[in-house]
Amino acid sequence: MDVIKIILTSLFSAVVLLIIEKFMGHKQLSELDFFDYVSGITIGSIAAELATELEEPWKPLIAIIVYGVFSVGLTLIARKFPKTRKYINGTPTIIMNNGKLYRENLKKCKLELSDFMVICRKQGYFNLEGIKTAVFEYNGNISILPKSKSRPVTPGDLNLSPEEEKLSVEVIMDGRILGENLSRMGLDEKWLIGQIKVQGYESEREVFLGLCDKDKKLTLYSIGD
Repeated sequence: MDVIKIILTSLFSAVVLLIIEKFMGHKQLSELDFFDYVSGITIGSIAAELATELEEPWKPLIAIIVYGVFSVGLTLIARKFPKTRKYINGTPTIIMNNGKLYRENLKKCKLELSDFMVICRKQGYFNLEGIKTAVFEYNGNISILPKSKSRPVTPGDLNLSPEEEKLSVEVIMDGRILGENLSRMGLDEKWLIGQIKVQGYESEREVFLGLCDKDKKLTLYSIGD
């Protein structure tokens, strides 16, 4: 009987988490601020307790709902009243600008100089002379603006006008024709099979991936061993 209760409460806690997640929205881990991260861990921990609580499962359930409502409430407040965002989410902090490192701002961000150097090297800056401005974002990431002489050359710098990239749609995946995508582009299987044979394939089964753009340019990738 206890096993059945555990299964049912586990399913129930999973459903509750799913509902709360829908309200909170999807965020990548790198986009979470500290409160969101801690709240997520806490809600998950309470959900695990709910899954095994047989006597009074309503107690952890109420705790999950409170945490969920509080997190969603803060998000709504920050969205509705922009001035509150600096108190709820925090504000970006400049930690380096025009060759100057701001020690007090590093302390404010709880960031050691050695950690800052590691982050810079990860982003390809082994010499700080190539950095114009470094900003500590409220979610813990560091955004770096390179000096003009250190940033990658762009086609605009060379007065070039390359063609715009065209969006490609998958028409073959793992040897199968995706008829819906094909028809959405105004094409049919007869045309596709003809193009496949033109490129030296016997059939779509020999193609691992097929991409087609709006100009009907078909790019095929064969199935490797």
